[in-house]
Amino acid sequence: MSKELHGIVKGWESKVRKAQAAAKKKRAGVSIFGTMSVAHVDDDLDNPGEVYHAEKVFSNGDMYTGQWADNCPNGHGKYLWSDGCMYVGEWVRGKTNGKGKFSWPSGATYEGQFKNGYMDGEGTYIGCSNDTYRGSWVFNMKHGRGTKNYTNGDHYDGNWRRGRPDGQGRYQWNNGNQYIGQWRNGKMNGSGTMIWASGNRYDGCWEDGLPKGNGTYRWLDGSFYVGVWSQDPKEMTGTYYPSNSQIGHFDWDPQEVYINYLKDCRISRGEKISVFPSQKMVNWPCEGEFLQKQPTLKNSRVNDARTRRASADGRLSSAGGTSWGSESDFGSEMNGQMGRGREDDEGFGSLRSDDGDTSKRKRHHHIRIQPTKRQGRTITKGHRNYELMLNLQLGIRHSVGRPAPAQSLDLRTTAFDTREKLWTKFPPEGSKYTPPHQSCDFRWKDYCPLVFRTLRKLFKVDPADYMISICGNDALRELSSPGKSGSFFYLTNDDKYMIKTMKKAEVKVLLRMLPAYYNHVRAFENTLIAKFYGLHCVKLTGSAQKKVRFVIMGNLFCTEYAIHRRFDLKGSSHGRLTDKPESEIDSTTTLKDLDLNFIFRLQKIWFQEFCRQVDRDCDFLEQERIMDYSLLVGVHFREVSQSGEPLTCEARSSRAGNTPGATPRLSKADMDLLFDPSRCASIRLGISMPARAEATVRKNDFELIGEPTGEFYDIVLIFGIIDILQDYDISKKLEHAYKSIQFDPTSISAVDPRQYSRRFRDFVFKAFTEDS
Repeated sequence: MSKELHGIVKGWESKVRKAQAAAKKKRAGVSIFGTMSVAHVDDDLDNPGEVYHAEKVFSNGDMYTGQWADNCPNGHGKYLWSDGCMYVGEWVRGKTNGKGKFSWPSGATYEGQFKNGYMDGEGTYIGCSNDTYRGSWVFNMKHGRGTKNYTNGDHYDGNWRRGRPDGQGRYQWNNGNQYIGQWRNGKMNGSGTMIWASGNRYDGCWEDGLPKGNGTYRWLDGSFYVGVWSQDPKEMTGTYYPSNSQIGHFDWDPQEVYINYLKDCRISRGEKISVFPSQKMVNWPCEGEFLQKQPTLKNSRVNDARTRRASADGRLSSAGGTSWGSESDFGSEMNGQMGRGREDDEGFGSLRSDDGDTSKRKRHHHIRIQPTKRQGRTITKGHRNYELMLNLQLGIRHSVGRPAPAQSLDLRTTAFDTREKLWTKFPPEGSKYTPPHQSCDFRWKDYCPLVFRTLRKLFKVDPADYMISICGNDALRELSSPGKSGSFFYLTNDDKYMIKTMKKAEVKVLLRMLPAYYNHVRAFENTLIAKFYGLHCVKLTGSAQKKVRFVIMGNLFCTEYAIHRRFDLKGSSHGRLTDKPESEIDSTTTLKDLDLNFIFRLQKIWFQEFCRQVDRDCDFLEQERIMDYSLLVGVHFREVSQSGEPLTCEARSSRAGNTPGATPRLSKADMDLLFDPSRCASIRLGISMPARAEATVRKNDFELIGEPTGEFYDIVLIFGIIDILQDYDISKKLEHAYKSIQFDPTSISAVDPRQYSRRFRDFVFKAFTEDS
């Protein structure tokens, strides 16, 4: 603090002490604001609802001058804390609300929007060392679009999330280097370009702030290096291509990028805010006493002309209808950024002048959440498929455990050859390559083993964990009933992987589309298409000569959240209804299109990415002539009552003390992430995504998407595209021709892949919308 400012503060403190001494004797005094009446914060001198200008000095040394009502600041005013912090701007019932400016004794300032005591909305923070941020704030944190100039001369312009760069953004260092691309949790992550001041550049994939995956390093002279990048030299492979110039970089080591080139490209931490405005808010008497002075809701109808209600942001207005609210203060700070308490409005309902019109009332959805139960029956000795399970586990252990050289993600065409398969004999007594076992004699086949080994690497599946999940001491679980296709499904004990038996035609489809599938999942990290980890076959020897083909996939619903509702959505209506009463629907029931009674609302950035990825995935499936796929959606309700009914946002807000009708800036799921930032790392497109579900009501039985009711639920979504191995073959063409005679051709599932893709997208983009 400068000497000049220090002297001003000391002089002000002296005046405060004199004013307090005079207040004890006369209950009145003179302050730096001019003539004022001195009142303790617990004095009740107001007439309810009356707004007037007041100048007050409080017993703790704080001062306020401005508009006053209901025994707390209301309107425009200036508050000066005894520690030197000051706020000038709008107040609503004792909280900073609207436009204002907060300044710290250090000289730092924030000027912009406030909400319920928080820096919330558009605003500019200038630190004491000239660290400057201009952009969007939510709950004291940089959240949304914003630019930041760091003290050291660095500059960032892009998206923020929970106080850190996240999403698309551009960072420029003071030495001239710059990065343009994707960020995650404050680090370069995803697709991006680093351009050095020398003119050299790297274009490719990043992970945790370093090049990782496919990328190209280019020199200014036109030469370039293409390969798979990793900080581990053993995992790094690539090729150098010289330019036409005589000067080459033949002795260049790609590890130089990690060792030298990036050492000056560290992200500045920025200036830390010492104390947040929300932590300075005072617990005014109006917060506890105001409600006690008001008439009850029963009588408030009579006094509509005189009552005052709290709007969504806490403002009071003299309007017909009532919605009383009070707010409690956040007490302490969360991880240096947020208070751990609650700062909510206590809502007591909202009365409308047209309540007598029953046609406008919302229809209540009777949803009953049954206790979650584990799917499937454990396969034990004596089960009809016990030996098949043993064979499968022996084969997987052999395939995954087989030594293999380090493999680049760039595969040769020969790796996808359908003839690329390995047969291995498993006699009960064992062989040179296989262990003895207690099952029957069988043969094991691996399809395209190199491709699936590389896919597991691409999907970041650890070989040891993969083998333990499938081949460990725990038995597999068989799902209670086979699917419509006649296939059987098995789950690993830890729920990570699902094993599906396949028909020969499905195996042919997967092998045919495998090169395009590999390129697609490699190009789009957030693809929603099912992940395949292995394709195998067990052939029993002897008289039976039975062949069982199966594929190993990731289990979409392997998540920390209990799945309360699951939907299989295709966008068709014929036969797409589960004929079950609500009392019989549980966590394992798969509901269909005509059972869907929600619209899922995603945050803007997630919705945009969702639309882009659905378009990419559908284009891929259409090109491969695939149809009859579906979007599998799992819904977890954030809060369920003791009776088993999910609580709507309004009901939860009333129980927690929020004003009904107030739309939170962050969802409940996002609020949990604020208190537990480690969870945000697990959120990806389709995986543990916070969202809101709005209940809908259908006008008729054949309408796919009903009318929204305004009834919202905080939820977590898990979703992905499944059943992608059905091509439009002769059987599906005949099914289409036959059913088109009996039913509306647009309502059946068996349609041309182009029409199927268009209909699927139209439906999905109505079922999922942006949360405004």
